[in-house]
Amino acid sequence: MSLIVRDAGSSASSRSGPAAPRERPPAPAPPGSRRRFRLDAADRDVLTLYLLSRVALLLTAYCTAWLFPRDSGTHEPQPFSAVVGQWDWNHYLHIARDGYFPDDPSDRPDPWDNREAFFPGFPLALRVVHPLVRDWTAAGLLISLVAGAVAVLALARIARLHLPRAADGRHAALLLLVSPCAVFLAVGYTESLFLAFALPAWLAARRQAWPLAALLAACATTVRVTGLFLAAALVVHFALTTRRRGGLRGLPWLALPALPPLVHTCYLYAHTHDWMAWKRAQERGWYRDFHSPWEAWSTTWQAAFGHGYTTAYAVLWQAELVAMSVGLVSVVLLVRARRWPEATYVALTLWALGTSYWYMSIPRATLLWWPLWIGLASWTLNRPRLRTALLSLSVPLSVVLAVTFFSGRWAG
Repeated sequence: MSLIVRDAGSSASSRSGPAAPRERPPAPAPPGSRRRFRLDAADRDVLTLYLLSRVALLLTAYCTAWLFPRDSGTHEPQPFSAVVGQWDWNHYLHIARDGYFPDDPSDRPDPWDNREAFFPGFPLALRVVHPLVRDWTAAGLLISLVAGAVAVLALARIARLHLPRAADGRHAALLLLVSPCAVFLAVGYTESLFLAFALPAWLAARRQAWPLAALLAACATTVRVTGLFLAAALVVHFALTTRRRGGLRGLPWLALPALPPLVHTCYLYAHTHDWMAWKRAQERGWYRDFHSPWEAWSTTWQAAFGHGYTTAYAVLWQAELVAMSVGLVSVVLLVRARRWPEATYVALTLWALGTSYWYMSIPRATLLWWPLWIGLASWTLNRPRLRTALLSLSVPLSVVLAVTFFSGRWAG
């Protein structure tokens, strides 16, 4: 059964599995129009759903602080900032507060501090917001809160191009918000900020607004290296649409997303005299040196089922394998549907994550695969039993992983 809806330009007229609605081209807005920025009833429904999900995650964090303290004999809960500020958050905090190369060596005492591995977009946003919100953790939460709202609205609007009714876009947003790793959209991580740039960039590209699409994609590349994969998808989309419509005026703009990573690489080189400083930090901290895809699969499989790790770690490796499998199936279905830009984006992400020593962070990466959530929404839209089954699996997993993260037991 096809999880990925077909493009309107697809030559295949028959559909297997669920009824996959044809993609509707976005209605062109006149120059200077503000219509696209207004919130209609469907947008407001999506925002209501989003805010309710944020309240649920905050309640989960509050309960975790009381029920799962680090010291089992304590009579006080963990500070809220310590509960929501876990793992990679500390890297972003150190970059925002002290920079990549602090003058005082005591600001970087940990020999395993590989902050060069992180792009500067989120730390820069923290520096901008911090004068207004003096608590660093609260500033990070605020960024993710606002960025997440933009992201789910954009996702719902993209979904409207594929689903029968405008209100159906909230179903794609719901699936994203209750997905197993949805906790990373709420805390001080990069996923929400990246999506807040990437999804509007895709909408702009669909409207042939190439300068805006390129500018938003450039912002996305300041946040995550995945922005370069988005830029590649934009190039493929540009090639396909210009072949049908003609005109190359937007082509020079598509080089813009490569500028932020280039500037960041030059900055790191100026301090380390190593053009590969970013990659070296990835290798030191997360074993992201190149291995063949089958080697990476074999190593991850052994970690998941070879009984060499504790059960908690083994489950995480198993989740990595499941996420990789979902990604591969998604790419196959996107190619079958001739959705070449989206297939390019997901395939490049899988290549980057699937050619390391072992798999790491692929479940988190699923949050960034908007074709997956739209495809699942299309697949389950008119199948209430299937939709109920999917939600019944996703919601408990999202709660378990949220508690795991907030309790400090996350290792992925």
